[in-house]
Amino acid sequence: MADRIGAEKALAQLSGWLALSGRDALAKRFTFKDFNAAFGFMTRVALKADQMDHHPEWTNVYNRVDVVLTTHDSDGVTDKDVHLAKFMDEVAG
Repeated sequence: MADRIGAEKALAQLSGWLALSGRDALAKRFTFKDFNAAFGFMTRVALKADQMDHHPEWTNVYNRVDVVLTTHDSDGVTDKDVHLAKFMDEVAG
Protein backbone atom coordinates (compact mmCIF):
# COMPACT_ATOMS: atom_id res chain seq x y z
CA MET A 1 0.00 0.00 0.00
CA ALA A 2 1.31 3.46 -0.93
CA ASP A 3 1.54 6.26 1.65
CA ARG A 4 -1.16 8.89 1.30
CA ILE A 5 0.22 12.39 0.58
CA GLY A 6 -3.07 14.20 -0.10
CA ALA A 7 -4.25 16.25 -3.05
CA GLU A 8 -2.77 19.58 -1.93
CA LYS A 9 0.79 18.21 -1.69
CA ALA A 10 0.34 16.45 -5.03
CA LEU A 11 -0.95 19.61 -6.74
CA ALA A 12 2.25 21.45 -5.77
CA GLN A 13 4.07 19.03 -8.10
CA LEU A 14 1.62 19.24 -11.03
CA SER A 15 0.29 21.74 -13.53
CA GLY A 16 -3.34 22.03 -14.59
CA TRP A 17 -4.69 19.44 -12.18
CA LEU A 18 -7.40 20.21 -9.61
CA ALA A 19 -8.41 18.76 -6.26
CA LEU A 20 -11.70 16.93 -6.67
CA SER A 21 -14.39 18.30 -4.39
CA GLY A 22 -15.61 15.91 -1.73
CA ARG A 23 -12.79 13.37 -1.91
CA ASP A 24 -9.01 13.10 -1.81
CA ALA A 25 -8.50 12.85 -5.56
CA LEU A 26 -7.01 14.74 -8.52
CA ALA A 27 -8.90 15.66 -11.68
CA LYS A 28 -8.04 16.97 -15.12
CA ARG A 29 -9.71 17.32 -18.52
CA PHE A 30 -7.58 16.56 -21.57
CA THR A 31 -8.80 17.79 -24.95
CA PHE A 32 -7.38 16.48 -28.23
CA LYS A 33 -7.71 17.20 -31.94
CA ASP A 34 -10.14 14.32 -32.51
CA PHE A 35 -11.32 10.93 -31.25
CA ASN A 36 -8.27 9.09 -32.63
CA ALA A 37 -5.90 11.33 -30.68
CA ALA A 38 -7.96 10.93 -27.49
CA PHE A 39 -8.09 7.16 -27.90
CA GLY A 40 -4.36 7.01 -28.62
CA PHE A 41 -3.72 8.91 -25.38
CA MET A 42 -5.93 6.50 -23.46
CA THR A 43 -4.14 3.50 -25.00
CA ARG A 44 -0.69 4.76 -24.01
CA VAL A 45 -1.88 5.61 -20.49
CA ALA A 46 -3.64 2.24 -20.16
CA LEU A 47 -0.41 0.39 -20.89
CA LYS A 48 1.51 2.45 -18.32
CA ALA A 49 -1.28 2.17 -15.74
CA ASP A 50 -1.38 -1.60 -16.14
CA GLN A 51 2.40 -1.77 -15.75
CA MET A 52 2.07 0.29 -12.53
CA ASP A 53 -0.99 -1.69 -11.36
CA HIS A 54 -2.58 1.72 -10.80
CA HIS A 55 -5.66 2.50 -12.87
CA PRO A 56 -7.39 5.85 -13.46
CA GLU A 57 -11.08 6.60 -13.31
CA TRP A 58 -11.84 8.17 -16.66
CA THR A 59 -14.45 8.89 -19.30
CA ASN A 60 -14.10 9.68 -22.97
CA VAL A 61 -16.46 11.64 -25.19
CA TYR A 62 -15.15 12.25 -28.72
CA ASN A 63 -11.98 14.36 -28.27
CA ARG A 64 -12.20 14.80 -24.49
CA VAL A 65 -10.86 12.56 -21.72
CA ASP A 66 -11.84 13.40 -18.12
CA VAL A 67 -9.52 11.79 -15.57
CA VAL A 68 -9.74 11.24 -11.80
CA LEU A 69 -6.74 9.85 -9.95
CA THR A 70 -6.75 8.46 -6.42
CA THR A 71 -5.20 5.39 -4.83
CA HIS A 72 -8.15 3.30 -3.74
CA ASP A 73 -6.30 1.02 -1.31
CA SER A 74 -4.88 4.12 0.45
CA ASP A 75 -8.19 6.04 0.38
CA GLY A 76 -6.56 9.10 -1.18
CA VAL A 77 -3.82 10.62 -3.28
CA THR A 78 -0.36 9.02 -3.19
CA ASP A 79 2.90 9.35 -5.11
CA LYS A 80 1.48 6.78 -7.55
CA ASP A 81 -1.11 9.35 -8.60
CA VAL A 82 1.54 12.04 -9.07
CA HIS A 83 3.65 9.66 -11.16
CA LEU A 84 0.71 8.72 -13.40
CA ALA A 85 -0.45 12.35 -13.69
CA LYS A 86 3.02 13.43 -14.85
CA PHE A 87 3.05 10.59 -17.39
CA MET A 88 -0.38 11.68 -18.69
CA ASP A 89 0.79 15.28 -19.04
CA GLU A 90 3.87 14.10 -20.95
CA VAL A 91 1.84 11.89 -23.30
CA ALA A 92 -0.73 14.62 -23.91
CA GLY A 93 2.09 17.00 -24.87
